[in-house]
Amino acid sequence: MLDGVGHALATIWAAPTPSRKAPRPTESAGSQAVAALDEQDKRLSAGLMRVNHVGEVCAQALYEGQAATTRDPRLLQFFRQAALEEGDHLAWTRARLDELGARPSVLNPLWYGGAFALGALAGRLGDSVSLGFTVETERQVEEHLASHLDRLPAADVQSRAIVDVMRRDEVHHGQEARALGAAALPAPVRWAMRAAARVMTTTAYRD
Repeated sequence: MLDGVGHALATIWAAPTPSRKAPRPTESAGSQAVAALDEQDKRLSAGLMRVNHVGEVCAQALYEGQAATTRDPRLLQFFRQAALEEGDHLAWTRARLDELGARPSVLNPLWYGGAFALGALAGRLGDSVSLGFTVETERQVEEHLASHLDRLPAADVQSRAIVDVMRRDEVHHGQEARALGAAALPAPVRWAMRAAARVMTTTAYRD
């Protein structure tokens, strides 16, 4: 239990250390990175990266809740490995917020608590349901990150490089969960997840 509390506190408050270096812009994009973002673009990037950081806080909580409720060693390993990769995303988005002179969401403790409860509930309903929850979550997150690639300022090549790698990781996590035996979630559950995500993203962008 103390480990879980420590993980929650570290996720919400600490400056995490990633296991992978943050993605960097490609050589061809490097010339665009030279131009400083104007204030309007900086505010847009900061809001979007704050939303992405909240998503990674939630990812840590979801995987922690799911790992705590599975008895299958294979799934435990999957959840832990996915959480490690999502931890890289958490570190990258937090560092990018710092570079943009922006702060994380003040509601991160609330987001973490709610996501942990959802992950634990999914796990209690069975491993196939828990994996199905992962598949649907990652599918919605991948769509959300793709939309951010459309919305981020063209000059913000650093944020775009980070989001692109995050998007590819989310796709991979969903594919792994599907291969492990994920059950398809009913449409009303998928709709409820999307509605909850919309509330979170709208609030996090502005808070």
